[in-house]
Amino acid sequence: MVASEVLPDDPADLARLLEAAATKFASLPLSAVPEDTLLETVETLERTHRRLDGVDAAVLVEVSDRAVYRKAGYLSVHQYLAQGLRLGDGAARRRRVSAAGIGRFTDLQGQTREPVLPATAVAVGEGAIGADHVREIDAVMDKIPTAIDAGTRARAEAQLAWVARELSPAGVRTAGIRLLAHLDPDGTVTDERDRKRLRGFTILPQDLRLMSKVRGYLTPALRAEMEAALPSWAAPGMNNPDDPDSPSGTVESADPAALAAAVERDTRTPGQRTHDGLQALLRASRTGVGGGRRSGDLVVTVTDRELAERAGVALTATGTRVPVAELIEVAAAATPHLAVFSGHTGQALYLGRGRRLASRAQRLMLFARDRGCTAPGCDAPFSRTQAHHFPDWADGGPTDIDHLGAACGRHNRSVGPRRGQWQTMILIDGPHAGRVAWRPSGNTSRGGTRPPGWRINQIHHAELLPGHEPQPPPEPSESRIENYLDTLLAA
Repeated sequence: MVASEVLPDDPADLARLLEAAATKFASLPLSAVPEDTLLETVETLERTHRRLDGVDAAVLVEVSDRAVYRKAGYLSVHQYLAQGLRLGDGAARRRRVSAAGIGRFTDLQGQTREPVLPATAVAVGEGAIGADHVREIDAVMDKIPTAIDAGTRARAEAQLAWVARELSPAGVRTAGIRLLAHLDPDGTVTDERDRKRLRGFTILPQDLRLMSKVRGYLTPALRAEMEAALPSWAAPGMNNPDDPDSPSGTVESADPAALAAAVERDTRTPGQRTHDGLQALLRASRTGVGGGRRSGDLVVTVTDRELAERAGVALTATGTRVPVAELIEVAAAATPHLAVFSGHTGQALYLGRGRRLASRAQRLMLFARDRGCTAPGCDAPFSRTQAHHFPDWADGGPTDIDHLGAACGRHNRSVGPRRGQWQTMILIDGPHAGRVAWRPSGNTSRGGTRPPGWRINQIHHAELLPGHEPQPPPEPSESRIENYLDTLLAA
């Protein structure tokens, strides 16, 4: 065993020593190691992994409390983990959940708080349980009704941490279900506060087939409203996309004879009818059918070749990909705004200082070009962006198309000259001409070097082959400005 006094106290040196040990370990021949030694090695490594889960949480607490992520050019801990360390949203969320449970954060008064899950934090520090156990314990604790007193909650957490020393994370989940059943056997302790806290409805990302799963936790009120409304739209024979003679709208408004005939032809499952009924209900809400008020426009970008061939995939302003064949069907029920890369709209795209807010034509053109937030690594769709000026409007920036870019609210507010802020510019030359580029400003990176160069966001342009890194643009000339829109539209 290595004596603790020979280990460095500097965390960076200690981290490099861990890396060197892992590198050495990876090169060792293990085939001749005795079985007892091999088992001892595996168990020691597992304890080390679990202790390092606690170290990860401690380091993440410091990164959060001191906002160190801003020095790297990110707006949040999650963004730094997901994009800066390339963990992705799921792994970043899991790291944050673990740190929130066992980390010792600093409050507004500068005092270090005890962990939310104190017994769990001790077990992690001893290497007895790991981050997966922490997340299962946290999930169980989150389901304990608000009305349960603090003393009982503390005992429940201690019990879960104790059983976690003997169980797998899945076993902790099972034990937690039994614990919850003991605390609230008939559900009477759960109250309106718990239902409001747990409510939610999430549309998950599209898969390779462009299909989307949903995940939700509905309040009794929303469930009751859905159960009252959907049967009228999802009744057998109603709103069947595979039957051109199927009545549309609600079952109460349908012609009885036409409905009876449509019912005979309807082979959909109840789940498929509910899907089609919900789509019809939302479409009626959006288009104002039946005297309803229009609730929004459908904005889509697609190439003219794809539109003519009825092939390919279009992109909506909310980030959803729609096969062009289905887009044609959607367009038949509404008048979407199509930004087709074939020519100029004829509407003014250069407003100078006469107007601060981007016009509708400019917003449509920004969608056609940017498709979403242009900040590196940001996946916010265009519907959640603002028209960002560069230079800023307050600094004399014009409301012209070659001085505007799509940016979500957080990134729009993050532009400035200070540490942790960003600089922005449209690239005029090179393979990424016409794209908005970003780079950190107001600070230097490790070793005293300048921040990274100009970066573009490829998330919304995944179909493009990667080119070389963007280069700093030259000073724009009048001829370049005059030809800018043509270059943008030809991209």
